Amino acid sequence: MKIHAFCEVRQIKYSAPISLPKGRQRLTDLISGARDVIRVDDAVRVLDLGRSEAAKMLARWTTQGWLRRVSRGIYVPVTLNTLGSEHVLDDPWVLVPSLFSPSYIGGRTAAEFWDLTEQIFNDIVVITTKSVRGKTHKRHGATFTVKQVGEKKIFGTKTVWRGHIKVQVSDPHRTIVDMLDDPTLGGGIQQVSECLANYLRRKDRNDGALIEYAARLGNGAVFKRLGFLVEHNPDAAAIADACSARLTKGNVKLDPALDCPRLVTRWRLWIPAHWKAQVRA
Repeated sequence: MKIHAFCEVRQIKYSAPISLPKGRQRLTDLISGARDVIRVDDAVRVLDLGRSEAAKMLARWTTQGWLRRVSRGIYVPVTLNTLGSEHVLDDPWVLVPSLFSPSYIGGRTAAEFWDLTEQIFNDIVVITTKSVRGKTHKRHGATFTVKQVGEKKIFGTKTVWRGHIKVQVSDPHRTIVDMLDDPTLGGGIQQVSECLANYLRRKDRNDGALIEYAARLGNGAVFKRLGFLVEHNPDAAAIADACSARLTKGNVKLDPALDCPRLVTRWRLWIPAHWKAQVRA
């Protein structure tokens, strides 16, 4: 940088822009080109490197503190205000495509996103076809609760942008069906019931989509739980009838995580004792 002093007017003039060292410029180019989440393939593409050289460079920048490793081959940039902190990302949703794709965000997390509940949860529920070990994964201060499903069960999702990253999230109809399929994804059947009640009050509720998704998912327990939960709602009579027409053989629990000693025969459903006052035999 050349600096010229003009004594008469006491001005300082910069004749050329500041140039960054080559290494810093390459890091800047990479972060600009890859945005929120950086993969080895991004370094290959942006910096025109071979995979081995790109991987070594990312590892070196990680050692120097410019990047943080999220998972194998996946990094995030470290900003000055996050140095020394375990919480690098303001929005951990951006990690989901890199860590779990093909996948979508669902269950109680999607319910919160679609305003089906006012509850605030500490984890992020992810439905994925990827084979993963364990149901809980912690990355950069965020907890991901993961459920693995078959490829045919990835449907009924919407694309949302989180910064520069596209993330799939279950639409409101699929969110309800998923929580009826597995009440633990919704935080338990009581929470699921409240989300369902809120869903039925929405202007964009779609009874046809609800029944279609439940049928496509292929779990008869969804119809039993759904029919039981809506049968006394006069605005959901058509849903109850559709569920009744699709009952499969066998009895299931309203919530597999709870003690369910009472059988409601018309829905082939075992329910907890505390639900007794809410239903008729």
